[in-house]
Amino acid sequence: MAPSSPSPPRFFVFLFLSVLYPHVQYSGAASLPFHPRDVLPLLPRQVAWPVLSRLRGAVDLLPSFVGAASEPSDYDTNLSWKGACFYNNTAWIEFHNKTGSRFGGGTVHIEVNKAHSWTCMDLYVFATPYRVTWDYYFLSREHTLEIKEWEGKAEFEYVKNRGVSIFLMEAGMLGTLQALWDVFPLFTNTGWGESSNIGFLKKHMGASFQQRPQPWVANVSADDIQSGDFLAISKIRGRWGGFETLEKWVSGAYAGHTAVCLRDSEGKLWVGESGHENEQGEDIIAILPWDEWWEFELKTDDSNPHIALLPLHPDMRAKFNETAAWEYAKSMDGKPYGYHNMIFSWIDTIDGNYPLPLDAHLVPGLCSHHLGFS
Repeated sequence: MAPSSPSPPRFFVFLFLSVLYPHVQYSGAASLPFHPRDVLPLLPRQVAWPVLSRLRGAVDLLPSFVGAASEPSDYDTNLSWKGACFYNNTAWIEFHNKTGSRFGGGTVHIEVNKAHSWTCMDLYVFATPYRVTWDYYFLSREHTLEIKEWEGKAEFEYVKNRGVSIFLMEAGMLGTLQALWDVFPLFTNTGWGESSNIGFLKKHMGASFQQRPQPWVANVSADDIQSGDFLAISKIRGRWGGFETLEKWVSGAYAGHTAVCLRDSEGKLWVGESGHENEQGEDIIAILPWDEWWEFELKTDDSNPHIALLPLHPDMRAKFNETAAWEYAKSMDGKPYGYHNMIFSWIDTIDGNYPLPLDAHLVPGLCSHHLGFS
């Protein structure tokens, strides 16, 4: 059977964009009421998808900070910015107490104007350290975001002093959906997911993965491993593979997980690591026998882990305090993993350690919101 041709409406849209639009655009005689990017979904998939893939990527899921909406005063002007769709935007906040609660609530006013086309829209995220919400705008007019009650005195005072942060999804609705599609395979335990993780790290970090000749499993003798030797682990598929890929990107590291080896007084080898899943499904800090840990990585772990054994330098080994290491490991054994420690371990400056488009405005709000549910 011959392949089906594009439907007439899609075909004529494609014909117009590819043939007529360049002449209209550059002749100066007329301008279109829409941008070609806005109508890509109307085109046949084989035409639209490669264009979308080049225009957008997984990083487009991250919003860009445009400012904080605050209460108008005699000294401050309203927040204003240029959006992806609407080029003239202003925002301010109005405090009220419609519910009769102790600290009341507020209304964020957003006025959008001067859209670059009739078919575009802007997608926004609104955040404080106590809440994250979103909205989108298609029409040129004043819009409102209602917050019925503040989450107590802390949020009320925060918004009074610092306002409600506003973030623009610069990719728009279409680009954000495309970015979601790009992120989805990062967490799938498939060959597609593995190649997606490798592609993400290559694109955003310049990392290269060269396939080693077989055998891929080295013959490691436990007799050669001593206390303090380091295990650097990189997972590139499945749930943890996707999480580690994003972790590598924000931290600049090439390993997403680490562990340390310890020998007890009887010479038995153990592995101390965080993030071990116990029988209750909780991620905890654990001390595991080497044989059990290595057997799991060889035969059970389906995230295709890359494991590097890094022995201590002789000078460092001479200084390694095995007794103190065991005391600390035992004091932490069984405790929760502590995602907040991991998240903030790579934020070691106020605003200078974020890969674009992350910034110091976005991360604290999202982290605080996440930790409120963890």
